[in-house]
Amino acid sequence: MEKTELLITVILFNFFFLGFIIAIMVYIRKYKQRKKEYLAEIQIKNEIHQKELLATQLEIQQSTMSQIGRELHDNIGQKLTLVSLYTQQLLHENKVPDVNERIEQVSEIVNQSIDELRSLSKSLTDNKISRIKITDLIRDEVSVANAVKKCKVSFEHNFEDSDLNFEHKSVVLRIIQEFIQNSMKHSECKNVFINLKSDEETEWELSIKDDGKGFDTDEIKSNGIGLTNMKNRAKIIGADFTLTSEKNIGTSLKIVLNK
Repeated sequence: MEKTELLITVILFNFFFLGFIIAIMVYIRKYKQRKKEYLAEIQIKNEIHQKELLATQLEIQQSTMSQIGRELHDNIGQKLTLVSLYTQQLLHENKVPDVNERIEQVSEIVNQSIDELRSLSKSLTDNKISRIKITDLIRDEVSVANAVKKCKVSFEHNFEDSDLNFEHKSVVLRIIQEFIQNSMKHSECKNVFINLKSDEETEWELSIKDDGKGFDTDEIKSNGIGLTNMKNRAKIIGADFTLTSEKNIGTSLKIVLNK
């Protein structure tokens, strides 16, 4: 009888011990699951925060540039216009030829400054990125790059009847500018090829490549500020970023924003 009771006690102990172990394992599993869900939620919140931060930065940047443009036009522009009127009055009143010649030179410089100031003010207050399609913005960048005549930049797209939103246009434009500048400075390339397309699977895909000397991507990733900037810009809008480079073949960049 005692042996039977002992056996029952051992069985019950083992049963409760096994149940205890199972309960711990379930608890650990649920804890890990909750931790995973929590980290995923934090990641999503961080991504949303980064997108909101980008939008805010762009708005602040545009607002600041517009404010500077208005100040240049309303304050400094008016003062230069006043100086121009004074010089015209001096030209009318002065009768000394040598002095008049110098006054005319001053007047010409002031008028040139006024024209340049107006042009600068207009460029600062004009929200070019919002107003112009991404394809036209890229074409402008291509024209500027080709004017330098260090390499030939080409652009192709299938965006005939579509456009990107303000944030995406800003990111695409800055990445293209960064890539072209790096290629011209470091790659010794003859050509830079830009392609922007959209299809059923992707909202848009940007591909840029050059035929330069290439580089070791591991070395550049450790201290390449330009590369880090491009990668961070793509990450903020949720786009996939891929950079490859082969020595004596060239460098390729692909940024894809899936639907």
